[in-house]
Amino acid sequence: MIIEEKMSIQVENITKTYGPQKAVDDISFTVDKGELVGFLGPNGAGKSTLMKIITGYLDADSGNTFVNGEKIEAGNIEIRAHIGYLPEHNPLYPDLFVKEYLEITAGFYHLKNRRARVAEMVELTGLGDEQHKRIGALSKGYRQRVGLAQALIHDPSILILDEPTTGLDPNQLEEIRSLIRNISKDKTVLFSTHIMQEVEAVCQRVLIINKGILVADDHVNELKSGRLRQSQSVLVEFAEIPDLKKLQEQKWVKKLQAVNERTVVVDAATADDIRPELFRYATKNQLTLLTLQEQQQSLEHVFHELTAK
Repeated sequence: MIIEEKMSIQVENITKTYGPQKAVDDISFTVDKGELVGFLGPNGAGKSTLMKIITGYLDADSGNTFVNGEKIEAGNIEIRAHIGYLPEHNPLYPDLFVKEYLEITAGFYHLKNRRARVAEMVELTGLGDEQHKRIGALSKGYRQRVGLAQALIHDPSILILDEPTTGLDPNQLEEIRSLIRNISKDKTVLFSTHIMQEVEAVCQRVLIINKGILVADDHVNELKSGRLRQSQSVLVEFAEIPDLKKLQEQKWVKKLQAVNERTVVVDAATADDIRPELFRYATKNQLTLLTLQEQQQSLEHVFHELTAK
């Protein structure tokens, strides 16, 4: 099989079952070199399982995964040189000093200039003032920085981050976001999160998984534009006060939400564009339209629609 060079990650029909439950169900996608992709899903959706398969820590029951054109298998240790991985529960040694821990990690990869590389990672991740402290004495934000430093120490081309911002305060959150953006300038990054604002602020593209099935794969703006939504929402403002009960009775109206006595958000009961229907309704009922605007949905709304059922 020929794997295109531009692809950093290629996942083909991956399935993983635990007992009667399919944690990952026939998932396929690709991530190109240099992409920063968010991986979303409810708890138990299969995100961590799939990320472990991509990193070679877990074998799939069926399907194939390729990193930089090379097939991933749990026994293929060499391929891990291409991958940096920060798991959801950051496995650090609290009794070690930050610098000491990073030097040990560099030794695992047989790096020639360990001290120089550790110094680079300390500077990149902003650990300069903390490098001589024990890891157990660090705040959650700085422990996450240590985790990122160990994931990057061997200069991998691909970075896999599983919930890297969980439990951080707003200041720490923005610092880690900025760090991820900086890292992604020359690396492919795939990271999972529950925070929608995180994805909107950082990612170019989103994968959404639900009950082991990939339910969305698109650019953030495309998802928010409503291309995948099940119904359209339109903001309507009239010059007169409309009869909302009568408007609700129209077969193309699913739900109304009044903004004020002259303005209402109309959710469509059909997949068709309801703006022509609203125009005809206004004309027939001698109402003057002041605003007729399709509403852009939030990423959180898209996520809810795709995963709630």
